[in-house]
Amino acid sequence: MDILQWLENWFLDNCDGDWEHCYGIHISNIDNPGWLVDIDLIDTNLEYEHFDTIQKYNNESNWIHCSVVDGVFKGRGSTGKLKEILNIFYEWVTKVNEESMIEK
Repeated sequence: MDILQWLENWFLDNCDGDWEHCYGIHISNIDNPGWLVDIDLIDTNLEYEHFDTIQKYNNESNWIHCSVVDGVFKGRGSTGKLKEILNIFYEWVTKVNEESMIEK
C-alpha cells in the first residue's frame, strides 16, 4: 500500500468526531531546507507506547531525526526524507499493533 494512502487510513481510523477537532497530522517544510512532520498521538492507541528516537546525520543535506515528545511523533529530515519519515512512523505503528495482537 502506498504510504500516503496508509497515512490517510490511519488518520481516518482515529477520527471519532472529537479527536480530529483537537489533534491531527501536520506536514510542513523547514528552512534548512527539509521536512517537518508532527502526528498527534494523544487519544490514540499509540499515546503511551514507547518510541526509540532515531537520529541519523550524514551531512547537512542528508539527515533525519524522529522522536516522540509530549504525545506527538516528531519527524524532521532533509529534503528527500519525507517518505522515510512517514515510513518510520508506519513501521512503528505496525510493530505496536502486531505486539498488541500477540498480547490478546
